[in-house]
Amino acid sequence: MHRPVDLPRLTDHQHEEHPLKADPSAQLRLLDLQALDSQADQLRHQRATLPELAEIAALTTTRAEHDDRRRDAQVVVDDLKVEQVKLDADVEQVKARRTRDQQRMDQGLITNPKDLERMQGELQSLQRRITSLEDDELEVMARLEDAEKDLASHAEQVAAADERLAELTASRDERTAALDRELERVAGERAPLAAELPADLLALYERLREQKGVGAAELRARQCGGCRLTLDNAELQVIRSSPEDTVVRCEECQRILVRTAESGL
Repeated sequence: MHRPVDLPRLTDHQHEEHPLKADPSAQLRLLDLQALDSQADQLRHQRATLPELAEIAALTTTRAEHDDRRRDAQVVVDDLKVEQVKLDADVEQVKARRTRDQQRMDQGLITNPKDLERMQGELQSLQRRITSLEDDELEVMARLEDAEKDLASHAEQVAAADERLAELTASRDERTAALDRELERVAGERAPLAAELPADLLALYERLREQKGVGAAELRARQCGGCRLTLDNAELQVIRSSPEDTVVRCEECQRILVRTAESGL
């Protein structure tokens, strides 16, 4: 891919009055440093994009929704249990009153005909009340049974989510630890390599790498390994005429260009 001829040229180090100098062997080691940094970038990307992370995030949201429903269902169950206890107490209270009144009648304690008639009417009223309360009890029991099934369902979903989250977390931690070990290995190889490089060359590389991700690229077959553009003849001529210890830069992307036997010069 050739660079369009009408693009403006950027000022490069090879055009400066005092271009950066570095031994060709140091420039070649810069490619080794870039390879390690690129490997570290890939490892960090893998760690940040583990499939477990996306599934954990989605499942955590789903689990929270199930847990909210479980809590709501628990409130319904608790309220119905309170209602059932109250109905049970009401039924027992009315039954106790009916029994007491019935016993008074059976024992002949009420002799006045009008009182006896009133008592019989009250017993019938109490029986209707008991029947009504028992019907309410049956309805509450049915609602409670449904609510407890709903609660159990949500509780099971929460438990299943917790189990899966535990599996995903263990897998994530295992893979993260393996990637961290690889990153430590790369860092261990990088440190002595960076220490061997001239300070000014390393500083330029680090600045470009921070800006562009890749700070140094091989000039291979007349193409910049950073922006993947083919250099034109004028730029190639400038590079050909530059001493081997001159640090040259790509006019398009400004990355350090490292010359090798494969550069096509």
